[in-house]
Amino acid sequence: MCMSSELLDSLTNDSPDKAWQAVRDYLWQTFSATLPSGKCADAEIVNRDRGINELENALSSSCWDLWRSFESAVPRASEAVVEYWNRIHGGKAVLILDGLSLRESPWLLEQATARGYTIHHSGAYASELPSETNHFAKALGLSQRAALENNGAGKAHKLTGAFTETNALPWSECAAKVGAQESIVYWHHWPDERVHELAKPGEGLKKLAAENHAVLNGDEFWSFVEKLAHGRRVIITSDHGYAACGYFSNLDGEQAAYMKQLFASGRTAAKPNPSVDTQPAAWLPPIDIELDTQHGTHRFVLGRRNWKVSGQNNRLLAHGGLSLLEVFVPFIELSR
Repeated sequence: MCMSSELLDSLTNDSPDKAWQAVRDYLWQTFSATLPSGKCADAEIVNRDRGINELENALSSSCWDLWRSFESAVPRASEAVVEYWNRIHGGKAVLILDGLSLRESPWLLEQATARGYTIHHSGAYASELPSETNHFAKALGLSQRAALENNGAGKAHKLTGAFTETNALPWSECAAKVGAQESIVYWHHWPDERVHELAKPGEGLKKLAAENHAVLNGDEFWSFVEKLAHGRRVIITSDHGYAACGYFSNLDGEQAAYMKQLFASGRTAAKPNPSVDTQPAAWLPPIDIELDTQHGTHRFVLGRRNWKVSGQNNRLLAHGGLSLLEVFVPFIELSR
């Protein structure tokens, strides 16, 4: 999929706010579009992932400096959750699917419509930087995701009055935990747990897409959503997306050595070991970038770059860096 001349013009000539809005609109249009049926849908997920290479390359080469404005220019999912929570009076629920990416949004939209839901709003929003679970939890005023377990979050967070839960239980058992509570925040560990389990060689995006397809078109998942939506308006969103690193280009030589020293097999580094040379290397365009974020100063892998780490399983799926499907997530508001 070729990037349009209008989008390229926006990246190179517009203000950062307008440029990121153009990227946001393009990603949502691309990834929320209806998928073909059957196994062709899983192949199309891979095609769409590969299809934004040109945009990714622009943002990690000639336009890489735009990442310095990402946090201020793109509305964050965490902020949208809090805004929704304060706006809706009466029954409301937030379903956070850990690690859900824009790739999975068509199935949610299609199935919600087919099953009689009204979609009030949908779009692409930003994760926290770094795109990690605990940073999203802290943005909601929580100490960590685990604080939600068994209604244990108390009052020290931004989603006042919520009944809270987090787990990786089957959907039918999740539905059984939903009763007459007026307001609910439910953070499920799927699909992130599968992202990590399928990150090893021989697995990866194709298998994950097939599994996600089955879940998001299945009656068990939607029976759980139906329980949440009974007398409540529901948000479905995510804390972060994930990168299909198995399709990224591999660095070698000095660049690979530099990335291994700084990131090992990860995609972000906070407060690096002082014994490691963390001064930005003299490559233009850069291959990593240091950003002062709302969660502190971090170094990030920039764009679709990968490298092999000897003695470790080289991950085919990961998150934490600065590629578009790591840092953009779906945000869908619906009711029954």
